[in-house]
Amino acid sequence: MTRRVKLVLALVLLAGAVVAAFTLPVPSPAELRDWAGAAGPVTAFLFLAAYSVLTVAPIPRTVFNLAAGLLLGDALGIVVAITATAISGALGFGLARWAGRDLVARHLERTVVRAVDERLAGGGVLAVASLRLIPLVPFAPLGYCCGILSVRFGPYLAGTVLGSLPGTIAVVVLGDALTGGTPPALLVCYGAFALAGAVGLARIARGTAYAGRTKQPATLDPVREEIVRAEPSQHMRRVSEE
Repeated sequence: MTRRVKLVLALVLLAGAVVAAFTLPVPSPAELRDWAGAAGPVTAFLFLAAYSVLTVAPIPRTVFNLAAGLLLGDALGIVVAITATAISGALGFGLARWAGRDLVARHLERTVVRAVDERLAGGGVLAVASLRLIPLVPFAPLGYCCGILSVRFGPYLAGTVLGSLPGTIAVVVLGDALTGGTPPALLVCYGAFALAGAVGLARIARGTAYAGRTKQPATLDPVREEIVRAEPSQHMRRVSEE
């Protein structure tokens, strides 16, 4: 399969997922509760499958986390939500790497693209986890970016799970937010997670800058050149004194 065919297939799949996200109706809390009661013990497995597949598209995970708390309770809801988050993140990463890695590799010589690639890949687990902690960074697009850049799968998946864990727990526990507006406690949690993510990114940026400076150690070449230039003048001075 050629690179162009793979890219076209990936774009078609992504376009279909986006259209589905904006056209399919989102069930109400009452409808979800009725569906869960009718499904019985298989509710958790059906919810896990739906969460894992649908959030590969750029659909907000918040509604699924809230539904997990509403339908499955705190403990089981957290386990299912985190498991689905890991599966969804892995699927998005794999799809992007399969379809778009070759396309981006041709542009890595550009300064901006290379800088982003080096910062994100060099930051490893901390870089991905820090970005996942920031609520304003979309879940699915970040997975696509990591897939097409040089981020390794292991650090990406570990960072995704670690960075998504605090926000997922907070939203699942506050699943009753589906019945009204966003609780103030949830906003406080989001602010704290965003601050932690920003601190992590700042540490990565400082560490990368320091590593860049240490990659070019100081040499004695300038000193040697100065000595070579000084030797003829010193020799002439000794001759004149004699």
